[in-house]
Amino acid sequence: MAELSARSGTPVATIKYYQRENILAGGAHSGPNQALYAETHLDRIRLIRGLTEVGGLSVAAVRRVLEAIDSERSLPETFEIAQHSVSATVDPSTVSAEALARVDALTAGWHVSAANPGRLAAARVVDTFAEVGQVDARGWFDRYAAAALLAAEADIDELDARVDRAGKGETVVVGTVLGDKLFSGLRRAAQEHISALRYSVPPDGAPESAPDQTS
Repeated sequence: MAELSARSGTPVATIKYYQRENILAGGAHSGPNQALYAETHLDRIRLIRGLTEVGGLSVAAVRRVLEAIDSERSLPETFEIAQHSVSATVDPSTVSAEALARVDALTAGWHVSAANPGRLAAARVVDTFAEVGQVDARGWFDRYAAAALLAAEADIDELDARVDRAGKGETVVVGTVLGDKLFSGLRRAAQEHISALRYSVPPDGAPESAPDQTS
């Protein structure tokens, strides 16, 4: 275990905690108080840390998604588990019918279940937009839906690149959990880029004024 700790950069106490929480298998006993660990243990620790430290999942959520990876569940079932593990629970009664209708219009033609956590979360956001007085003046929501569809296609293309069931299951989980973080990070960078292009600041530090339209 000391070698596993050193190679993974994970304290022994944390590795033992993973084992107690049944998210990391024990090693093969090789003698009194000794066990041998394989590369699969190292890979699993890296996956657990990625899901918790970067993906922000709780240990309980990690346990659910790892069970899905290791099971013979279908990929749609694995997707469902992964989505519910990374999504906040939204009570359908807390979102308006108007917001749900708006989301359904945005996703018209998509195969989306009524209880999909993304559908409910998006409806709650639409309600909140209205509450704070934000207006979708230039196709804001439609363009987000288009971007989401492109991202989902990228997810599935990566999934199709894996041959074995275990690899596909892991890609489902990693893509769902870490893909959210990647997309969010790239969006932040893109916002800075586009704002710099549109609202450039001249050398004197004063924002550029709009052209005079009175003449």
